[in-house]
Amino acid sequence: MSELSPEPANGLEWFGRELAAALDHQGATQRELADFTGYKEPYVSKAKNGKALPSPEFAAGCDRFFRTSGYFARLHTRVSERGHPDWFIPYVNLEKDAVAIEDYSNAFIMGVLQTPEYAEGTFRATHPRETHEQIKTRVEARLQRRDIMEREAPPLLWVILHEATLRTVVAGGSVMRGQLEHLVSEMATPHITMQVLPFKAGAPASSLPFTLLTREDGSTVLYSETREKGHVSDSATAVASARTTYERLRAAALSSEESQTLIRQIAEEYAS
Repeated sequence: MSELSPEPANGLEWFGRELAAALDHQGATQRELADFTGYKEPYVSKAKNGKALPSPEFAAGCDRFFRTSGYFARLHTRVSERGHPDWFIPYVNLEKDAVAIEDYSNAFIMGVLQTPEYAEGTFRATHPRETHEQIKTRVEARLQRRDIMEREAPPLLWVILHEATLRTVVAGGSVMRGQLEHLVSEMATPHITMQVLPFKAGAPASSLPFTLLTREDGSTVLYSETREKGHVSDSATAVASARTTYERLRAAALSSEESQTLIRQIAEEYAS
């Protein structure tokens, strides 16, 4: 295997189809591949059936098992980037490598924390001319970003959500209730901290969302967006300014416990 085959609409199905074809060609079983790569057979089954995008390590293991020139690693990279605009891919790569992520959101809930239904609602609002398959690909790409929180050493994620993100109704009340219940569930994870910046806190220290990402070497970069463009800056001055702003937002926000109470309260409002 040296060339990628024509791309189907669904990236997960694409990877799964190629994996199934390779197993069939080699006359190998899922169990044999699982034993070789060090993963469990249900994990291989999900990848084969297009139910989940496997890790880069699994893709590399497939290349060793099938003795390819890196086909599955290249395919994994291609599939991972599908659905993201070109200008957003640098952020996705930074997110994958970060050991700590600090995010301030004031319009939509951060992508890593979105449910499939909420993600679909945001894309349908911002891309009204796209087909169902195009929207599906975008949702798929967004959900793949959750993988960073499933790895053995996930990044420490600190999120400040403006109350507006909780009260802006995306795709209806039932979707919002499910989204907020998901946030409460995620707050039980030890490496995830969430705070809500309530309306009563007054004017926020920042009128725009932004993210600080800290890498393994301790360096921090600032990510921000304008319409149709992402900006990554490692300028010490820009990062220090953003850090000061983030600390002011953190100080004005509710505690994690108070935030959870408010999120539960708003979720109940959507239920009624």
